Amino acid sequence: MTAFWRAYFGVFCLSLVLFGALLSAGAFAPSSGPIAALMAILSGGETIEFTAALRFCLGLMGAITIGWAVMIYGVMQVAFKLGAQGRPLWDAITSGLIVWYVIDGICSIATGFALNIIPNTALAAMYLVGLNLSGARKNAV
Repeated sequence: MTAFWRAYFGVFCLSLVLFGALLSAGAFAPSSGPIAALMAILSGGETIEFTAALRFCLGLMGAITIGWAVMIYGVMQVAFKLGAQGRPLWDAITSGLIVWYVIDGICSIATGFALNIIPNTALAAMYLVGLNLSGARKNAV
């Protein structure tokens, strides 16, 4: 895989880390403004009440998102080294992304945050475009 595609996937993982940090920041009143604004947009303008439970969930979701990004980055590093033999790792990352996308989309719609599907689709598309154009899933020889 070329240096460009390695950097591309690094940016993908970094975007997950940054989003996780944004979510985690919502756990604290002084730093919750950006996530409050985003949630208002994604809910169609609803006012969001930052209860202790919501702050806990935001912190937890942020931590999980950052952990997910770090894990994906690590798996990608191994897949890069394995070359064509790394296809099962790319398949595992792709399967995880699909499971996340479907469940997150269903939950987004069910809870009144259907617009969340837009950034989710952008993130999934970023990954899938890179996966397809980089040749990462070439069959093992």
